[in-house]
Amino acid sequence: MSGTLYLVATPIGNLGDFSPRACTVMREVDFIAAEDTRVTKKLMTALELPAKPLISYYEHNRRQRGEEILSRLLAGESCALVTDAGTPAVSDPGEDLVALCAPEGIPVIPVPGCCAAVCALAASGLPTGRWCFEGFLSVNKKARRTHLDMLRDEKRTMIFYEAPHKLRATLEDLCAAFGTERHIALSRELTKLHEETRRCTLGEAVDYFADNPPRGEFVLIVEGAPEIVTEEDADAAMERALQAVQVRLSQGETL
Repeated sequence: MSGTLYLVATPIGNLGDFSPRACTVMREVDFIAAEDTRVTKKLMTALELPAKPLISYYEHNRRQRGEEILSRLLAGESCALVTDAGTPAVSDPGEDLVALCAPEGIPVIPVPGCCAAVCALAASGLPTGRWCFEGFLSVNKKARRTHLDMLRDEKRTMIFYEAPHKLRATLEDLCAAFGTERHIALSRELTKLHEETRRCTLGEAVDYFADNPPRGEFVLIVEGAPEIVTEEDADAAMERALQAVQVRLSQGETL
């Protein structure tokens, strides 16, 4: 019988966010696959968890290590997959490992916890009913602008991750694609000492960070495109309203 792959979300800042269930899983698995074994060792020490065999699994070794981890899972060992911070397999090479496990019938069990995207969305003040996660934009200017052009008419709230050294260029490109009046919430250092969420328009964000150097990792929550009511839509709405009035009059109601 194969082992189980656990996707264990780790704190994005505050260690108090690591759940009792996550601690139990980390104690009981046979080994841990970590984005950076040094970071995971510090986490285990801080939480007073017992030492476990660690194997590195990250962007540049995911093919080779993915096969190694898969073999151990097929042999019956259980594994906890963790990133340095947040939920593994979301905008993360862990998605490849999950894809390897799926056709083999290996159980993949998420252990919920922190996700910077969802935390920032909840605090944004922008619509949360429908949203799309776009992750990190390309460092290539042309590719980044092509990506944003494809989202020009996206009506759902959009979520992006961004590094501080790229933030100013990204905000300029967001303005070019969506206009300066589109609303944005910029969250940084979530759950940490200097946590901050700034709510403004894209134009105001560009002006602010022109004078204030960005610090910390950012989650950008961008308002979706506004609904555009065409003349045809308006005529159809008027027709529906008139029909509703006629029905009520035919039923003897007074208006």
